[in-house]
Order: sequence, then C-alpha cells, then structure tokens
Amino acid sequence: MTQSSQQRLENDLSLFKQGLDKGQWTDAEFLLQQAEELKRVNLPLALRILQRVRNLKPSKKILVEISRVSNELKKTEPDIMSSSSNETDYEPNANSDSGFTKQSVQNPIRLKKWFATPFSVFVLIPFLLFFIYQALIASARYESHAQIIIQQPNGMSTLDPKLALLSGFSGGSAVGQDTQLLKAFIYSNDLLQYLNENYNWKKHFSDTNYDVVSRLSSDASAEDQLDYFKSHVTIEIDEKSSVFTIRTQAYEPKYANELAKAIVNRAEWYINKIGHDLAKAQLTFVQNEHEIVIDKLQRAKSELLAFQSKYNFLDPEAEGAALAQITYGLESQIATKKSELRALKSSMSEQAPAVMLANEQLKALETQLEHERERLTDISPSEQTSSEKSDISVNEVIAKFSEYKMNLQFALEAYTASQVSLEKSRIEAYRQLKYLVVVENPTVPEDASYPEILYNCALFIVLLSMLFGVIRIVLATIEELK
Repeated sequence: MTQSSQQRLENDLSLFKQGLDKGQWTDAEFLLQQAEELKRVNLPLALRILQRVRNLKPSKKILVEISRVSNELKKTEPDIMSSSSNETDYEPNANSDSGFTKQSVQNPIRLKKWFATPFSVFVLIPFLLFFIYQALIASARYESHAQIIIQQPNGMSTLDPKLALLSGFSGGSAVGQDTQLLKAFIYSNDLLQYLNENYNWKKHFSDTNYDVVSRLSSDASAEDQLDYFKSHVTIEIDEKSSVFTIRTQAYEPKYANELAKAIVNRAEWYINKIGHDLAKAQLTFVQNEHEIVIDKLQRAKSELLAFQSKYNFLDPEAEGAALAQITYGLESQIATKKSELRALKSSMSEQAPAVMLANEQLKALETQLEHERERLTDISPSEQTSSEKSDISVNEVIAKFSEYKMNLQFALEAYTASQVSLEKSRIEAYRQLKYLVVVENPTVPEDASYPEILYNCALFIVLLSMLFGVIRIVLATIEELK
C-alpha cells in the first residue's frame, strides 16, 4: 500500500467511526451490514470493516468474504492490499469444521521489511551465518595437554660438602630464562620443520576433509605455517611452580596426543643438548688451559734436573753451606796448629822433629784451605772438558739454581690452582646440566574442545551489537551537526 492510499483509507475509517453511535463499533451484525453497503462505493473501506467483523466474531463465512473482496481488490486496486491498523489478518481454512481458522503468524510483506532493517542486515544476519558455521560446518578440534618442569641436579648429595660449599652448588628447579628459552624453541621454525618431516604436521592440518575456514592452506608459506602452529599450540607457565603446560590441537584425538608427545620429547632433547654442549665447551677450554700449565711444570722440572746434572749438585745451596762449613773448620784447625807451632818453637829449634811435623801439618791444612776456597769460588760443569774454561762461582750456581727452583715453584702453584679450577669447572658444568621432568603425560582427548560454540556466538553477537551501536551513535552525531 502506498502512503497516499494508506492515508486515504485511514481518513475514511476515521470518518466512518465518527458517524457511529456508542457500541456500534463492537456490533458485528451492524458492521457486516455496513460493509455490504460500502462494497459498491468504497471497496477498501468495506474490506477494512470486514476485518473488524472477523476479529469480533470469527467465522468461515466472514473469512471467505474477506478472501473474495481481497481478490477483487487485487484486480481493481492492487496498491491497497494491506491494512494499516493493528488488526491481525486471518486466512480461510477449508478443512476447518468449526468455522474458525488459526490466526496468521506473520505478514510476508512485514517480514520482508523487518529483514531489510539495518540491525538485521548488520547484526542478526551475520550472527545467523556465524552460528550456522559454528554449529554445522566448523570441524571439531581435540586438545591434548602435558605438563613438564625443568630441574637441575642436586650436587650436595653427590659431591664433597666442602667442594659443594666452595662452588656454590645448589639444587632446585630452573625458572625464568630456562622456561622462556624452552618456549622460544617450541615456537621456532626448527621444531615445526621437525614435526613436518617426522609427523606430517602440514598434511594433517591442510587435509581437505576439514572445513576450509579452520584448516591450513595447502600452499601456505613458512611464515603462515608458523603462525598457524602458534595458534594451535598453547603454552602456559606457572610463575610460582614453574610448571610448563603444553596444549596441542588437532582434528583427531590420536594425532593430538602424538603431537603433544613429539613436542615433549623434542623439548627434552633440546634441554639435554644445550646443557651438554655448554658443559663440554666450558670443560674443553679449562682442560686446554690445564694442559698448558702441565707443560710449563714439566719444562721447569726438566730445566732444574738438567742444571743439577750439569753441575753435579743435588742442592747447590746445601753444597755451598757445606763447603763454607769445611772452610771455617780448616781455618779453625790452622789457627790451632799455628798456636801449637809457636809453642813448640819457643822450646825447640827449627830442626826439631816436632817442629818440623807441626810445620808440615800446618802447610797441609793451608793447602787444603786453598783448595776448598777454590771449590767455593770456582765450579766447572761436570760435562766440560779440561780445555774449556767457563768456571762459575758457587754464588752464581746458587743464584741460577734459585731461579730454576723459583720457576718450578711457580709452575707447581699454577698447576695446583689449575687443578682446583678444573675441578670447580667440572662441578659448575655438572651444576648447569638440566633435565626435563614430565609431570603429566600427554592426554588422549575424548571430547572435542573446539570450536566453543556458545562462547564464540555470544562474543560475536556482543561485538556486533557494540559495533552497530557505535556506528549508529556516530551517524546520529553527524546528522545532528549538519
């Protein structure tokens, strides 16, 4: 019905009501007579009166009459085919024996207009399509989860307590960097490539048996595959207990379980690998340095032994002290012998046997003293020939021996420090080793966890409604500002 036809019919109905007495608008027989009279002059108003009669006193006869008048109007005035009042239409039911038919549920034209409203177009219809996809089209996804934790060995129970205290050794779970490092590895291209090569990850998620929206594109790039992998593998870290929870999604329960097992096993391999590689590199460096210290010690020992062998001295310092003691003894004997000789000469001649014997003994002592003094001042290497003249003094020998001995002492101290450092490095390397403990083995899901139909649909309708409301407010504000 056009707006002008609608207005004309409403005006005619108002005039008709004004000409009625009190109670005639509710008298079905009176209204039926008026409708019969109006058929000749105003067919749309007659149809409107018949609809009023139908509401007051429904009957099969009235419904048939309304249908006949409506068909006639379709031919003569097709633009007047719907009532503007709030009265509800009825349609005839030929199978009704009681003369009363059911009330019509909807008017097709009104339903069409309702679906054309902005709220229906931008909110209800998208929500209906989304609900149909979630409930009927979306492929079910199953989720398997596993819980792990990274631990360090307790060195206090296996090492000497003093060494453990000196090295700062302590046991406990690894937190912070270790868990973040493991998370980065799980979300890496290396792990994804491993899963593709050994578990056909891409083949499973790009299978055409599953819905096109949720599955992975068959020609997806490496970056797209990694993003899709991250969206289907969830990692949760408990800050207090450092428990590492891994959740994997798949279209089949068995594959979800296999995928979780593969990730846990590869994570364990990764933790062991980086721990052993780090410990091996650290120990290799310290062992190489220790070998250098051992070489220095061997060289210092060899130089000292060669020097001792060259001058035939076990300990030049002790040899020098002994020679000095001998010299002091000879000087004392000479002084004593000189005193005896003077005493003998005071009572005997020079030719007396006793005086001559004392002189000989004194000469012998003096000769021996000179010899010992020569030994104390000049020493020839044992391997030199008599023609070689490179004698050095005992003091020089002692100085060189002290130098070699000092070098050996330094080498021994360096060796001791290196040995302690090596042991501490071994302890530290052992302390840095970590191992992965499975708190909960990967589960085999029985019920599909995704999609979450109720949650997704509720969230979708709320977001659409909010967006629609914001747009309406913006548009209304723009209209007001014009």
